[in-house]
Amino acid sequence: MRDVLDELVGWWQAGETVGMGTVVATWRSAPRPAGASMLVGPDGTAVGSVSGGCVEGAVYEEARDVVETGEPTLERYGVSDDDAFAVGLTCGGVLDVYVESVSRESFPELGEIAASVGRGEPVAVVTVVRGPADRLGRRLVLWPDRTSGSLGLARLDDAVADDARGMLAAGRTATLTYGHDGERRGDELTLFVSSFAPRARMIVFGAIDFAAACARVGAFLGYTVTVCDARPVFATARRFPDAHEVVVEWPHRYLRAEVDAGRVDERTVLCVLTHDPKFDVPLLEVALRVPVAYVGAMGSRRTHDERLARLAEAGMTPAELGRLSSPIGLDLGARTPEETAISIAAEIIAGRWGGTGERLTGVGGPIHRTADR
Repeated sequence: MRDVLDELVGWWQAGETVGMGTVVATWRSAPRPAGASMLVGPDGTAVGSVSGGCVEGAVYEEARDVVETGEPTLERYGVSDDDAFAVGLTCGGVLDVYVESVSRESFPELGEIAASVGRGEPVAVVTVVRGPADRLGRRLVLWPDRTSGSLGLARLDDAVADDARGMLAAGRTATLTYGHDGERRGDELTLFVSSFAPRARMIVFGAIDFAAACARVGAFLGYTVTVCDARPVFATARRFPDAHEVVVEWPHRYLRAEVDAGRVDERTVLCVLTHDPKFDVPLLEVALRVPVAYVGAMGSRRTHDERLARLAEAGMTPAELGRLSSPIGLDLGARTPEETAISIAAEIIAGRWGGTGERLTGVGGPIHRTADR
């Protein structure tokens, strides 16, 4: 829903009713992830996408019907062996789309949710997408310190709140199943947890031209980007217009302070582009001992070998050193700062989803991966 939130809130504030289809589960090569949404506005305008074009027409008609009836529905789309191009996913995947009508009456918390998202506050929306008629469409909205709404039973609300807050902390959007009374081993109810966590961070160390390109690509990928360097003459907002923040500080001190303040988490990626021992060795001593998604360091193979030796002398274990991606990036033959930034981004994406970095033309299996495969 994040991708269409501005348009949805605009219609909601105007008192209009909107049809919304949301991907709640995917299998194999589904083209859009869980949480992707498509709106059908009161004037018939379509906004967003659930499949990159494969089943938008079917979801569009379903959304219009739901606005008329007020009854939500859960639809599954995949390739039909008999007629693969009728209402199917030509990419070979399968996805479940929950279609509902959204208005001030059906979703009174939407304004508060949008305000939290705008402020970067974590919030999760839990919706019953499969179950008995008296539960279908019920919502529970969760913040770290409070809740709004109900799924119809206090015991269910309590169980879901615990589980969904854990997902929110990890930035995960997915379905959960429960019994009618909140039993975690039951499957009578399917709930969709849409997590609106603050954007993941990319911290780029080293105020060089490669850092400017990396910041540009990182912002394009949706990261909140910080550039940090101890040299004030180079670490300026003017040199890094795509960064959300430029910090003048010794890199290891800055990272340690951010970790201690709780502003670094398991989704954070760290790009060490200083390739200067006085900066990168103390920085990597901190970086490789905190739970982040990625730590990459720039430098030649000689620089890499010397860096590893210095880190080992500083007492770092083989397991800690094994977390370092160095030389940074995938082998794309990159030369320019922009090309190098693409190779770094490609390595980050491959690590997130378990990709191989090989050409798809020579790789079998599904094109779109999940983080656990």
